[in-house]
Amino acid sequence: MTPWLVLAAVVAAVLLGWTAPARAAGERLVDDYRSVFGTPGVAAAVIDGSSVQTIVRGRDGNGEAVTARTRFRIASMSKSMTATAIMLLADRDRVLLDEPVVRYLPDFRMADPRFTAITVRQLLSHTSGLSNSTDAEYVFPPPRGTRATVAGLAGKTLAAAPGTRWEYHNTNYSIAARIVEAVSGLPFDAFLRAELFTPLGMTATSTTPGCSDRVPGLPSGFEVVLGVAVAVPEMPGNCVGNGGVVSTLEDMVRWLRFNQGTSGAGLLSASSLAELHTVQPEAGGYALGWRSRPVSAGAAPSLVGHGGTLATWTGDMVFSPGTGVAALVLTNSGGDPGLLSVNLLAERIGAPATPMSNPLTVVNAVLLGLTAAMAALLVTVVVRARRWARRRRAARRPLLVLRLVPLALVTVLGAALPTLVWGEFSLQNWIVTAWLLPLLALFCLICCVLGAVALGRRLRCLRRDGRQPVQLSGAAPAERTGV
Repeated sequence: MTPWLVLAAVVAAVLLGWTAPARAAGERLVDDYRSVFGTPGVAAAVIDGSSVQTIVRGRDGNGEAVTARTRFRIASMSKSMTATAIMLLADRDRVLLDEPVVRYLPDFRMADPRFTAITVRQLLSHTSGLSNSTDAEYVFPPPRGTRATVAGLAGKTLAAAPGTRWEYHNTNYSIAARIVEAVSGLPFDAFLRAELFTPLGMTATSTTPGCSDRVPGLPSGFEVVLGVAVAVPEMPGNCVGNGGVVSTLEDMVRWLRFNQGTSGAGLLSASSLAELHTVQPEAGGYALGWRSRPVSAGAAPSLVGHGGTLATWTGDMVFSPGTGVAALVLTNSGGDPGLLSVNLLAERIGAPATPMSNPLTVVNAVLLGLTAAMAALLVTVVVRARRWARRRRAARRPLLVLRLVPLALVTVLGAALPTLVWGEFSLQNWIVTAWLLPLLALFCLICCVLGAVALGRRLRCLRRDGRQPVQLSGAAPAERTGV
């Protein structure tokens, strides 16, 4: 064996000795995450210098094994791409971040005179004053495309003066996508494909205006309740510019490398790339499509990342500018992938990991118990309604009304409980609850439907039995009939 081959063998052995424990630790973290959250499929990667460790587990919605080329909806991780599209135009002096939005979108209107002061930077940093309290994002049917989204703001107001308060609001990024279209003259998806995805080699990445739009090669995501995973369609919603990108682990590794400055040289200036990752004034740690994060609870923010959450897909990406290590997680169900991505990164740089737990396990167990108990109670009330009415035929009307109040309250609770969760009473909140918290929706349905049936059954029995003479115990037959 030549000296060069010996040296190569030694180097390989040393590298394998270093990477084997790291790989084992990363795989253990992914396996633990799947165990805690019941996630059907995970595709994860850890980037450390020139090396990339990929970890894939589980199955997709078609039952196929997850690979690095399996397609996922990346949800709000898409915002980093919309912000980069704006920055590409800024590099070409076609967009100025601190210019008002109305300069680029003359048709942009709101029922609030302060809207004219909203700048492009404020859209990207979520400091525009737009809020879910004045512009409900979950509307059905959702608006289609950027034009419809912008037009739908004509009758809305701002919750705060532009630049004075941070509030995460997806519509900001839909407006930004419309700016990309207006300035470039291209549809948003065409611009991303031509100016961003293709130059970076992200050939399996695309974007859609709707959160649930069909995409070739994309299987369904999953709802997971108490460890039971069911493949279901994604909840309809407006995802243009804010969450509509579909990608793979391989392509998202390219995206992270670009943001780390190790690939795609010349696509975006170094100063613009740095600006994307710089926390903005009044933005509460948010940058432009990215946000600063700590590596562990209580630590100072030292990482740059962004997560994404839809009803049936979640993901997260994070990198450490100081060490060059990055982590990426894509999943096909709900959960907390940001916890896994930071733990993968922390393990690689020697920082403490954060224990993983799923609070929804307890919540869903409690909801299941309450649903079963409420269903049994209300069915019993329905079955025994006639007996209950006979025993109370002689009761005074005010007392009867009081005895019916609990059933009325249960019925109202079922109809109004989503309001307590989302802050507004509407059919839309029922739909959102059904997708995000299906056991809560089932509990509400049981209360609402069976509560109304039980109440109606008691009232009907009271009315029918009220027509019959009241029989007094111990009275003679003639006395009972009034003869």
